[in-house]
Amino acid sequence: MVVQQYWRLLKLFWGAAIAAEMEYRLNFAIAAITSLGNLSGSIFGLFLFYRTGYTFAGWRWEEALTVLGTFTLLQGFSTTCLVPNLNRIVTQVQQGTLDFVLLKPISSQFWLSTRTISLWGLPDLLFGMMIITYAGTKLGLPPTAYLHSILPLLFGSISLYSLWFMLGATSIWFVKIYNVTEVLRGLLEAGRYPMAAYPVAYRFFFTFVVPVAFLTTIPAEAILGRVEVISVAAAGVLAAGLLLASMAFWRFALRFYTSASS
Repeated sequence: MVVQQYWRLLKLFWGAAIAAEMEYRLNFAIAAITSLGNLSGSIFGLFLFYRTGYTFAGWRWEEALTVLGTFTLLQGFSTTCLVPNLNRIVTQVQQGTLDFVLLKPISSQFWLSTRTISLWGLPDLLFGMMIITYAGTKLGLPPTAYLHSILPLLFGSISLYSLWFMLGATSIWFVKIYNVTEVLRGLLEAGRYPMAAYPVAYRFFFTFVVPVAFLTTIPAEAILGRVEVISVAAAGVLAAGLLLASMAFWRFALRFYTSASS
């Protein structure tokens, strides 16, 4: 019953958000052009490595494109779901409108995380799927190979959301944290390339400190059919741990929230 109630709320939230976004259709075209420009720059940067025959520790050109496609998918997910919602936590704390969220008879974390959606991330989602499909075709992968990445991608999305939400929750203490979220986005840029492209120290950092490897490289390896079961299991444990940590951290942060009416 509770799940059905939240599902109905989600449809209402997103239906209203999409109707509002469709009033500015030119923005979608601009977003598509911007996404295409960013993607072209990423492909060109990758091409600079491979034009002389260099490979990232055994990663062929098409295999590296699979990682870039996975990164583009997650970037689209961020633009569609995370940015329009979680960046607003800062504004709501500043203006005191978080009070109204906390008074609603639903989970405040659910409301803050799903209240709106942006269509401007759809081009990245489309371009990401196109790159992965192109690379898979060149590699001769069967259609079922793409299904292997669903679970790792889901785990990666949950991990990314949890990290972003916890950073957003720190606005209760620091109020203005826009620069912190930009630092996170900058670190995640490392996911454009396979982890094998980085020195050992960087690989350790992007695996155990900021888990970029679990966001892009492992889903790409799942598509390529060379991921180990233990890696997928570790991604699942990480996602579950970060999600639970985000929920606990939000409850902890609310203890220090001073409402606008107090």
